[in-house]
Formats: sequence, C-alpha cells, structure tokens
Amino acid sequence: MASVNPVIVALDVDNPATALALADTLRGVVGAVKVGSQLFTAAGPDIVRRLTEAGHRVFLDLKYHDIPNTVASAAAEAAKLGAWIVDVHASGGVAMMKAAREAAHASAARAGVPPPLIIAITVLTSLDQDTLGSVGVPRPVIEQVDALAWLAQEAGADGVVASPQEVGRLRAARGDQFVLITPGIRPADAPGTPARPRDDQARTMTPAEAVAAGANYIVVGRPIIGAPDPRAAAEKIAADAGA
Repeated sequence: MASVNPVIVALDVDNPATALALADTLRGVVGAVKVGSQLFTAAGPDIVRRLTEAGHRVFLDLKYHDIPNTVASAAAEAAKLGAWIVDVHASGGVAMMKAAREAAHASAARAGVPPPLIIAITVLTSLDQDTLGSVGVPRPVIEQVDALAWLAQEAGADGVVASPQEVGRLRAARGDQFVLITPGIRPADAPGTPARPRDDQARTMTPAEAVAAGANYIVVGRPIIGAPDPRAAAEKIAADAGA
C-alpha cells in the first residue's frame, strides 16, 4: 500500500462547483474522488467528465442493480465518461456482473480509454444483523458478504465493496489480486463519541485498522468534507492509512 494512496474522498455535495473546489483542494492528498447518487443527480454525467479532465481518478458510485442488459448499457456509458471505478450490486447476480464488465471493457476500447474496474457491492455498511434479517436475509452478515464476494469473483469482477470488519476474511479467501474497497471509515476519535457521531454507518474501523486488515482503498466522506479544514483532515487520514 505504500506506493498507492488508498484514500478515496466521497464528494457528497449538492452542486458541481463545490465538488470541483473540494477536489482541487484535496489534489495530491487523496488518491481518488467518488461521485455518488447525490452529486450525480444534481450535476449529471458532466461532473464525471470535468473531474477526469482535471486529472482526478473518479469512482462512479451509482450501485447499478437491474437486468443485465440495462446494467451493461449503463456501464458502457460510464466507461465512456472515463470513470476509474464503476460499481454494481453483487446481489444482481453473475450474469449481470459479467454483462457490466464486458460492456464496460468494449466501450472503453472503442473510446480509447482504460477500462474501469468493475467493483461489486456486498452488504451496505449501514446494515447490521437485525436490518439484514428484516429484509429477508437470515444468515449472518459475514456469510452474506462471503457469498456475494464469491459470486463477484466468479463473474470476473475486479473486487468488492465491503465493510472494514469483513476485509481480513475476504483478503484471505479471495487472494491478493482481488480489490477490496471499504467505506465506514472513521478517524480514531470519531466512532461513537458525542463530538463525532458515527452517522448512519454500523460497521466501522479507523483508516489504519482497515488498511492493516487488507483494504486496498478506503472511502471517507463526512470526516473530510465536513471538517473545518478538509485538506488537513485528509492529510491526517492519509497518514493514518500509511499513504
């Protein structure tokens, strides 16, 4: 991990000007930026183009989950935008994940750009055991994560998103080449404290803990973009992660 900055900052803001300003402020301190549903809905695909044209690696976090043909078409468009990572829900099944990867690679080749990594979502970090059970999944969280990660690898996905609490087990089971991305990252003084609540994340770790467990990349949003000095906050988190 020493040669790669593992920090991906989530640009969870409501307008492109703020997103671009944050990305510029954090240039050289984080390894990539993430465009999620809020920013993409507010700013459209142009924000991905503008960020990539400015030299940022972009994780397009729209969590595609639909029939294979629909997801393949979306992944192809994402590849043309120059996205570095595109994510899909592993629960969409092997055929859907395969279709996404094949379409993204073909589209990137036609556009003359590198193909994006196809990363599969396992179990959202906001879900705990009770919540998972309430939506009809009776088995333990870790077993569900294991099963979905296995499906993703079978489908040819490049890796998965999982909580840092599952990273060690996934790294041992899936091997060194499988990319592991972990949200639910909170600085050491943040989780569960009155001053820095855990927000809606249920399965969290510190940056150092997640990287030590085997994460390739960690996704951090509010602890950076909500800080009084986002660059200083990002520098501290990157240092904690060993960047």
